[in-house]
Amino acid sequence: MNNNNNIRINSIYVRRASKLMIESSEGLQQQLPKKVLATALKKIESLGFTFSNELMQAMRKLSEEQFEALYQQLVKDLKVMVGAHVEYKPMYAGFPQQVMEEDEAELYLNAVFHYLTHLTLDDLDPSAATTGLRSPLLEHRKLKVVDLGSKQALLKLIRQLVEAKGSISETDKADIDTVLEHAELDEVDALLPSEIPFKENVGFVVASLLKYEKANIDRIGPYFKTSTDVLRLAVAWSDGDVSLALASPFRKFKRRERRLLLGLLEQCGSITEDMLRYKDRWIRLGEILHPSEYKLRYPRCEEAFDILRNNKLFTTFNGSVELAFQYQNVWSLIELLKQRPGEFARRLDHLLRSTVDKEYVLLAFGEILEQVSTPVLLQVKQHFAQRNELQELRVFFPKGNVAKAFAIPNQLPEMDDDTCRDVVKMCEQALVQRFAALPSLGKTYVDPQLHDYLVPFSQRSASKALHTIVRGSRVPMAEGDTIRFFNWWKEGTVNGQATGRVDIDLSAVMYDENWNYVEHISYTNLRSSKYKAVHSGDIVTAPHGASEFIDLHIPSIVDYGGRYVVASLLSFTSHPYCDLPECFVGWMMRKKPGSGEIFEPSTVANKIDITGDTQIVIPVIMDLVERTVIWTDLGLTRHPDYHNNVEGNQKGMVLMGKALTTLRKPNLYDLFTLHAKARGELVDSLDEADTIFSVEHGITPFDIEQIMAEYLA
Repeated sequence: MNNNNNIRINSIYVRRASKLMIESSEGLQQQLPKKVLATALKKIESLGFTFSNELMQAMRKLSEEQFEALYQQLVKDLKVMVGAHVEYKPMYAGFPQQVMEEDEAELYLNAVFHYLTHLTLDDLDPSAATTGLRSPLLEHRKLKVVDLGSKQALLKLIRQLVEAKGSISETDKADIDTVLEHAELDEVDALLPSEIPFKENVGFVVASLLKYEKANIDRIGPYFKTSTDVLRLAVAWSDGDVSLALASPFRKFKRRERRLLLGLLEQCGSITEDMLRYKDRWIRLGEILHPSEYKLRYPRCEEAFDILRNNKLFTTFNGSVELAFQYQNVWSLIELLKQRPGEFARRLDHLLRSTVDKEYVLLAFGEILEQVSTPVLLQVKQHFAQRNELQELRVFFPKGNVAKAFAIPNQLPEMDDDTCRDVVKMCEQALVQRFAALPSLGKTYVDPQLHDYLVPFSQRSASKALHTIVRGSRVPMAEGDTIRFFNWWKEGTVNGQATGRVDIDLSAVMYDENWNYVEHISYTNLRSSKYKAVHSGDIVTAPHGASEFIDLHIPSIVDYGGRYVVASLLSFTSHPYCDLPECFVGWMMRKKPGSGEIFEPSTVANKIDITGDTQIVIPVIMDLVERTVIWTDLGLTRHPDYHNNVEGNQKGMVLMGKALTTLRKPNLYDLFTLHAKARGELVDSLDEADTIFSVEHGITPFDIEQIMAEYLA
């Protein structure tokens, strides 16, 4: 990785880890003036950041030219991270006081005039946008520290992403791709593990290597074990969805590329059965690969494609399993599923419900436990630990690049408690035995707060955010009595297509503890008659960018029976967010809403980029009684049945609210405690510990790459 690329790579490093690499001038005698550094610190403090002492010492060794180049890019990156790179001009510039004090008739007439004319903010009558006087920002801000990093640490971070035991996000993939593009050949070797555990990652990593001509068959060949691995490579090479949740068109491959794909396929085991899982896609790919041209060189490929194309009879594993379930042939099921331990674990509940001879099922499960992956064992353990708890809903997150959730009534029949306890005990023993083979942790502290943070199994559809955590996790609110939601979007041209007028609406719906509706704040209701809750005004077009804000005063809502707040972003003009030049949402915490500017970067708690192929997004749910933020990052539906506003989507919002606030998934406290039991000694305080797992120190919930690579082994 040469010096010319360091600025671009540093943008990734500061976003992912709040660290910078510094390349100082050799033989530089004069240190960077303290005044220059102090001025820079003051500027980034207004964005909510500061430098560590170690980073400041490294910066003092830079020339002014080097520092200026590094600093200018850093400021740009930090502004984007918190959403300060754009201008915020709400409809009512005197928000929130102006909307709270404005005459109801005046608000109504302003809205009617605005909707009829579709005027931009620059066209508004100044009387409808009185700025008002604002006092200085009085908030006590806890600054986020940017620390000194190193090339080796960055390469390790990216390697951890490649080694993840679960799916990773589009942002993660883009970062891997950028680092691979600029890496030297020896650095590529440092980035690539001997095995890539999660198969989706094989496809896009190898596609990136091929794109930058940094792959050879010796390097990539061992990664391909099944025909689906090869299919994912062909999809990734065609810029498609490597999760295979959606069918993607294939590009035309050159002759040498066709030979590579067929050669990788030829070396895989039992290719025909695996190809039948995605039969139609393989037939389409075969029309491009022309396997018959290479039938002497790749005979197994030719035979498999012949079976697919001509619908020749072929007995599959899944077909045999479904037949055995249909006839409740438990002994056949046990023998079949033992051949595929992961499938055995996933179907264990169904298998136990299919027989009275549960002890034989558990004996068979015990025989294959060692071959079941850690993520699957953790999920089986959690499932049976809460198997008989009364829960209204079961929640599923379907595979795909759009963050959606399905909630269905929980209709699982009860299972005897002894069986459930046996499964939990078996899974826990297997995990402890597995973790015991890893390096010692020494004295280990596990923060009880980690109960609220979930294990990162799947980050495929996770949005890019200032702080990304796992969907369903609960984060304590910062200090302050007022939540200020904000969003910003822009219309324009995307991939050569003009968006036309774009209207994105920010809404907040309030419910009581039983999820009964109590109030909403949106363009249809700018201020509450019950609570101190107010909207900054509805903007209906954004040629130069537009923003909306909502203030919610927590005590006034809680005192009158409110508890949950569902924040949502609605595309009124039915544009999918992926088709917009830019769109994001976030929230700030304020003690006094009238102090400071409407948008104060240093008070931003989080900012989330909205880029999914959906029209309704629920970024977070707030539990005002417990003062926690429930990370949701969800889309509801691409084609709403009603007008796309908050009133038309109440049913879906309540369902998602109930589902996410009662979600029970494996948490980080339990995972890290298992590691501590297996290879360390649990202690009660940070001071005693050699290894720390906590919200703010040591390994934190935000170290998703490290958790997925090293603690789900």
